[in-house]
Amino acid sequence: MRSLKTLRTAALTTLLIAVPLAGAYAAGHHHKGALDASDPTDMTGPRVTGLIEQIQGIDQGITDARQANAITSAEAHRLHLRAAHISQAAERVAGSDHGRIPAAQYHDLLRRLDNVDQALMSDTGSGFMIGDGSDGGNYPNG
Repeated sequence: MRSLKTLRTAALTTLLIAVPLAGAYAAGHHHKGALDASDPTDMTGPRVTGLIEQIQGIDQGITDARQANAITSAEAHRLHLRAAHISQAAERVAGSDHGRIPAAQYHDLLRRLDNVDQALMSDTGSGFMIGDGSDGGNYPNG
């Protein structure tokens, strides 16, 4: 009877020592599964850098135009949203292509960004004018 009690005590002691060690081992050697979140993709390359800089420049232009009361807060919000959508699209493309943006998508994103810039210039009245004035004036393009 005494040996059975000693055996149970030894087994319980071993179990109490092994469980925390097994947990620590498992935590230190966790391998990511297919459903685990992956590390964010580094955005690299001159296309990504140039696009990010242009988006930041347009965002700053929108902010400056709003502070100068050249556009309403609703117009500024609409333009910021358009720029944000382009930025998100760029992140998706770069994320699916190892941090790079292929030429076709890059040119499409630039075209969309140029449209936002043109809308900003048109909204502020600083867009380039078309027409020769023969009909009484020049008109903003856009």
